[in-house]
Amino acid sequence: MSESGLTPEQVERVVALAADLAREGDTAQLVEFLDHGLPVNTADPAGNTLLMLAAYHGHADTVRALLDRGADPDLRNDRDQAPIAGALFKGADEVVAALREAGADLDSGTPSARAAAVLFGREYLLAG
Repeated sequence: MSESGLTPEQVERVVALAADLAREGDTAQLVEFLDHGLPVNTADPAGNTLLMLAAYHGHADTVRALLDRGADPDLRNDRDQAPIAGALFKGADEVVAALREAGADLDSGTPSARAAAVLFGREYLLAG
């Protein structure tokens, strides 16, 4: 058993459930997982944090809740993608704004948020 008292299989299942909640933008249930001890920067097997999944799927309220609980806006997945670049790619303007407000690094990841903004004609989101 792990330090949490859960078997590796149980931990894997909890992470999968939390990842699904982040993808779906189910903020209330996801916050319950966090309030019961799930680390806010938990990542799936591909390195996608809960914040990355929420950002990529355009769930601004979930993104803000994760940031409020200390999620790192710059953790990149195994493909070196940052949450803000994913949000730019998906056209999630409100998510981009929340991540910028949290201090997301516009130059980290591949492509960087700046490069993604240029690529998708969304430079205005990063101005100012």
